[in-house]
Amino acid sequence: MSESDIVVFAPNPTLTVTIEEMAGVPDIHIHAGGQGAWQARMAHLLGRDVALCAVLSGESGRVIRHLLEDEGIQVRSVAGHGASSAYVHDRRAGRRDEIAAAPGEKLSRHELDELHGLVLREGLAAGVAVLSGAVRDDAVPVDMYRRLAADLRSGGCRVIADLSGERLTAAISGGLSVVKVAHNELIESGRADDDSPDELIRAMREMAAEGADAVVLTRGAKPALFLEDGEIAEIRVPELQVVDEHGAGDSLTGAVAAALSEGASLGDAVVLGVAAGANNVTRHGLGSGNVESIRRLASLVEVMPFDEEEEGAAADEQASPQDLARKARIE
Repeated sequence: MSESDIVVFAPNPTLTVTIEEMAGVPDIHIHAGGQGAWQARMAHLLGRDVALCAVLSGESGRVIRHLLEDEGIQVRSVAGHGASSAYVHDRRAGRRDEIAAAPGEKLSRHELDELHGLVLREGLAAGVAVLSGAVRDDAVPVDMYRRLAADLRSGGCRVIADLSGERLTAAISGGLSVVKVAHNELIESGRADDDSPDELIRAMREMAAEGADAVVLTRGAKPALFLEDGEIAEIRVPELQVVDEHGAGDSLTGAVAAALSEGASLGDAVVLGVAAGANNVTRHGLGSGNVESIRRLASLVEVMPFDEEEEGAAADEQASPQDLARKARIE
């Protein structure tokens, strides 16, 4: 059993079945998916040895294991009861229509203990760990994220969390090297009142005060924001045509982990991550990409101090006359 460069905590990966259409004929794709699998796929694509730690159960769990191992991802698993998560999506109409979904089982105390020990062992050996979420909210106790973050950090592991809500708060309290979060997740969790720069930056600084060394905030089509050492930077990437935006954030996280495991600076790791996320939206495969395209995009990424006045002016240029009139009345 070889040691890995990166360990990904993926409590319950998902067996994904996606129906596309080619020349009027159904084109069916079967993959290992879910947040942790997509992160692991991108990190492995970028040349790193990745171990994915999960509970795998039933027929779907056996298939997930084989699919991940066929991709070259090392699987470190605990045998669970019931069945692992799975879904069937139909994309023939150009959107994701869910036909069926099974969220998997809530993990037992024994499974949780075994999984914690597995992640701790692998993470301390690897030096870089990614904490990802579970399909069902009650699959893993929230406090497990705090414990994993604290235990891994105490052993010198760099810990990246791509979480939201209570899971994110718990992980931050354990101490994190990097938080990756989307702006809508901050709003839904109550950390930010709206998507204004003031609110988002306030929330980023609060997370830093709580225990995050750095924060990467994605904002949909707008440039990502990056907080490190108290400074806010804006990260701009060339605008590309979107095929499927799903998995872009996970591609970003996987690429950040890959770069950090190679010894890159945090700033350079985030640049590569943003490039990987941008490349992923041009493809149908989640957590996928072209290595050469990602590295070329990274060379085109611009990092600059965030200028709120400039962003406000740009937003005004794109706003309709009705929007501007409404803003004037509010002010």
